[in-house]
Amino acid sequence: MTHTRFAFIKAQWHADIVDRALDGFCDTIPANQVDVFDVPGAFEMPLLARDLAATGKYDAVVCAAFVVDGGIYRHDFVAQAVVDGLMRAGLDTGVPVLSVSLTPHQYQETDHHNEIYRTHFVEKGKEAANAALGIIAARAKVAKAA
Repeated sequence: MTHTRFAFIKAQWHADIVDRALDGFCDTIPANQVDVFDVPGAFEMPLLARDLAATGKYDAVVCAAFVVDGGIYRHDFVAQAVVDGLMRAGLDTGVPVLSVSLTPHQYQETDHHNEIYRTHFVEKGKEAANAALGIIAARAKVAKAA
């Protein structure tokens, strides 16, 4: 039996928050089925996601980032570019590429906000694991029906 493998890409901006998504993901998917890759920020995720998906080694690629609103247009630009790039990586390779990328407008770097988002990223990681398993199962059903 072939074991399902996952690639998990984490942006390092706010790593103390973003890394919690991997914790949540591994609550559902065994860690020994997950290869973890770090990138400097969210903007670098789509290229690596495409490269990893193209290897044929992974059944799904999951990307996690925290893109905060610094009060300038860059927040919206980065968020849109990342989502578009991740979608393109999945469509171009035929491998599901999932996003755990949050873009809050009201984030303040306080202990209170950091704890809220750490907890939220754990939940989002669990959701990504369930989504990955769901899309893999759905695609297997389509392949079987074909």
